[in-house]
Amino acid sequence: TILRNKWPYSIILLSFCNHTDNERTFTAWCNSHLRKAGTQIENIEEDFRNGLKLMLLLEVISGERLPRPDKGKMRFHKIANVNKALDFICSKGVKLVSIGAEEIVDGNVKMTLGMIWTIILRFAIQDISVEETSAKEGLLLWCQRKTAPYRNVNVQNFHISWKDGLALCALIHRHRPDLIDYSKLRKDDPIGNLNTAFEVAEKYLDIPKMLDAEDIVNTPKPDEKAIMTYVSCFYHAFAGAEQAETAANRICKVLAVNQENEKLMQEYEKLASELLEWIRRTIPWLENRVAEQSMRAMQQKLEDFRDYRRVHKPPKVQEKCQLEINFNTLQTKLRLSNRPAFMPSEGKMVSDIANAWKGLEQVEKGYEEWLLTEIRRLERLDHLAEKFKQKCSLHESWTAGKEELLSMKDYESASLMEIRALMRKHEAFESDLAAHQDRVEQIAAIAQELNELDYHDAVTINSRCQGICDQWDNLGTLTQKRRDSLERVEKLWETIDQLYLEFAKRAAPFNNWMDGAMEDLQDMFIVHSIEEIQSLITAHDQFKATLPEADKERMTTMGIQGEIVKIAQTYGIKLSGINPYTVLSPQDITNKWDAVKHLVPLRDQMLQEEVARQQSNERLRRQFAAQANIIGPWIQTKMEVHHVSVDIAGSLEEQMSSLKQYEQNIINYKSNIDKLEGDHQLSQESLIFDNKHTNYTMEHVRVGWEQLLTTIARTINEVENQILTRDAKGISQEQLNEFRASFNHFDRKRNGMMDPDDFRACLISMGYDLGEVEFARIMTLVDSNNTGVVTFQAFIDFMTRETAETDTADQVMASFKILASDKTYITVEELRRELPPEQADYCISRMTKYVSGDAPPGALDYISFSSALYGESDL
Repeated sequence: TILRNKWPYSIILLSFCNHTDNERTFTAWCNSHLRKAGTQIENIEEDFRNGLKLMLLLEVISGERLPRPDKGKMRFHKIANVNKALDFICSKGVKLVSIGAEEIVDGNVKMTLGMIWTIILRFAIQDISVEETSAKEGLLLWCQRKTAPYRNVNVQNFHISWKDGLALCALIHRHRPDLIDYSKLRKDDPIGNLNTAFEVAEKYLDIPKMLDAEDIVNTPKPDEKAIMTYVSCFYHAFAGAEQAETAANRICKVLAVNQENEKLMQEYEKLASELLEWIRRTIPWLENRVAEQSMRAMQQKLEDFRDYRRVHKPPKVQEKCQLEINFNTLQTKLRLSNRPAFMPSEGKMVSDIANAWKGLEQVEKGYEEWLLTEIRRLERLDHLAEKFKQKCSLHESWTAGKEELLSMKDYESASLMEIRALMRKHEAFESDLAAHQDRVEQIAAIAQELNELDYHDAVTINSRCQGICDQWDNLGTLTQKRRDSLERVEKLWETIDQLYLEFAKRAAPFNNWMDGAMEDLQDMFIVHSIEEIQSLITAHDQFKATLPEADKERMTTMGIQGEIVKIAQTYGIKLSGINPYTVLSPQDITNKWDAVKHLVPLRDQMLQEEVARQQSNERLRRQFAAQANIIGPWIQTKMEVHHVSVDIAGSLEEQMSSLKQYEQNIINYKSNIDKLEGDHQLSQESLIFDNKHTNYTMEHVRVGWEQLLTTIARTINEVENQILTRDAKGISQEQLNEFRASFNHFDRKRNGMMDPDDFRACLISMGYDLGEVEFARIMTLVDSNNTGVVTFQAFIDFMTRETAETDTADQVMASFKILASDKTYITVEELRRELPPEQADYCISRMTKYVSGDAPPGALDYISFSSALYGESDL
């Protein structure tokens, strides 16, 4: 086998049987090297027969010394020299089969050409390798890449692809555009194109003319080995430029990594600043617990908070999650590219954002509960205020004119009967006054409760209450004064008609009872449950049960009036129609009784309407609970997303696809959350603040949903980082599967982490011989923050770190040194010539000036720049 082309030597010899045109090419190739030693050959089959120039050729092209040649001219001396040359060729890994020195000494042209072709393959072509291809394929691939941009050039082989000469001209123009004007070449002038290439190569590139243009054009298939030999000279002539291009590519790649990392850092800083600013603005709003004075204003606050939870906060939850994902991805990229970890600006660490977010949720925690408490308080205040006004109006209506009545001096000019009537009337008034004491106390109690609950218009309430209390005290004083006046003249009068008196005594309490009944039947109420309204209905039913007894009392009282009329008719007494002991007439009793009977069915209707409202509220509670009792456990089940990712078989891409589908299924469930939000809003609008049918509140569901979205996003990011690690580290899917299988086996708690003891057992199972010191060193690598666990990402990083192929500062320095022609500094012109504009500008803006006396003005220090690329991450 000869070289990496794996061409049998016998095939090489056969290929020379019918092609003697190679002699010209091989002769020119040999002379291009021999003239460096001050000699050349004229006839390839004759001039190598004594072995001297053959040994000299090998020394020139290899740069090594061969054994001293034999000086004699005998045949055995020639054979010995040729054998020394052949032995040297064999020492370079070339196996020569069926060839000996005798054939070369005897001038066997086929053997001689085969030997020279072997030398050309070994020393001119073998080391040409592009992307791990063979020498021939590597040379062909090099030609294809260099000529790809040129019109009318399509290099597919080393024979007919070169017949029109354009491929050779393209190779020269690609590296030296100053030597050939490619735009003026024509495909229909192959001989002119070939001769142009030959002449330019010989004059400017020191590549001798090895081919004949007419022979190439007029041959259906030009000789492949001749073309390869000639083209390999171009490869070696431009090797320096190739080396510079390779160095430039390496530098561009390194700079691209830094530029991408800097962009990710800037994006992280911007997103972190915006999120922290939003949190800073939001916290004071949530901390403001100053209650509004009206129910409408507080309900608007509740609506604003609902919008915050459902509209404004969810995107910020996603931003926070994306920020963590971007940070982890950036750290992974920095680690894989051998860069130091990214340190955000002060106050913008992931932990800082997490703390700020924790502070936000802390102040948010009791905000909704405070709002609902304040709404309940305002509801109670409105109810009490309305009740206060109603009772005040009833009391003020009753007291109207009472002070004037008590201040009258009518008893001074009254008759005896009239005095006694006034006395009894006053007693009835005192009874009525005592009956109204409870209402005054109720008014004062309501006013006190309004003050304790911080009612916004407490000044008005207090003023009105004080006026009623002052008036009540004055009425008491006036009542006592009038009684004293009447008692002074009481002895002057005769007994008063007992029937009138009895009527008055019965009518007054019965009238007060009816007043109380009417007040109760019209009393406002507020309830929050079926049980509470049922309690009111029971009380109302108990009241209705007393109506027959009350009607009996009414009939008795009205019977007294009938008896008065009967006596008057019997004894011919003319009645004035006015009871001197009371202002109540039988018609008043009848009218008020009819009013009470009218209010009873109205009260029934009001209570039944409230029953319907409470039943509706109970349906809302059950409706919310039915959904919440499904959604809550569903979220808890889906939170086991890590177990799902562990159980997914196949490649990382398949895992990613499955997790994306898993995430989509969760997103599709969002409509159920929205429906539950709608039911929750209906409950709040109906002032429903508790629900005994479920342990899940809307807040529980919201927090669980946000945690679920964050968890699946983080899990997907972990797989993305594993793909990034796999591709960057060059590990195969099979290796990654083996790592995953080992990790899963020792992940005994099935939580995506290994305890140190399990990690040690995992390493031992994989063949590691661990002592305490070595294991402690490994733990500092995989658990740098001393969390006490080893994650899968840390495990993968450790397993691939030792064999990873990463660029280093030394490699970048070496590449810059090539571009700088071995100088310790580089110029702006060299950077702009060798690098793309964007990459060149990047270097120029960041490199420091080279400080040395022998450097030209404007020289730049690429050594410190290369070190900085792998030093501070904010270069």
